[in-house]
Amino acid sequence: MIDLIIADLENPVHAAAILTVLNDYASDPTGGGQELSAHVQKNLIASLKKRSNIYTILAFRQQQPAGIALCIEGFSTFACKPLLNIHDFAVLRAYRGQGIGKLMLGRVRQLAKNLGCCKITLEVLEGNTVARKLYTDEGFLDNALNPSMGKTLFMQFPMETE
Repeated sequence: MIDLIIADLENPVHAAAILTVLNDYASDPTGGGQELSAHVQKNLIASLKKRSNIYTILAFRQQQPAGIALCIEGFSTFACKPLLNIHDFAVLRAYRGQGIGKLMLGRVRQLAKNLGCCKITLEVLEGNTVARKLYTDEGFLDNALNPSMGKTLFMQFPMETE
């Protein structure tokens, strides 16, 4: 049985689960291949607590952390409605292939509906074919405002950290 819950950041079990799953994800080639830094591990939960627009869905199997969908509420100016971005989405390696990702996406859809969102967005690496198949099987589409202009690209401008 899989339990899906919205994390309570004051709950030490939930906080530890967030760090466990994100550290596993970060260590995976799809997450960059390196564990979270000591700074991130020490400060992430406190930093998340300061933000009211972040929702973290945790999956537990037999009371063990199995997956995470960390979502950030944004705003669509074109629709004049909130949107929900899945910023981090991962299932621990030991639990992959068991349908947990599909269950978490269903819970994300329910959260987005409850928040009145116009859409759910996410980023995925081109080479992460397993995740891309899950997302397309669940109805996610390439983003293109005007197909003649091509697909929307995800870009970043790295800021130096202190």
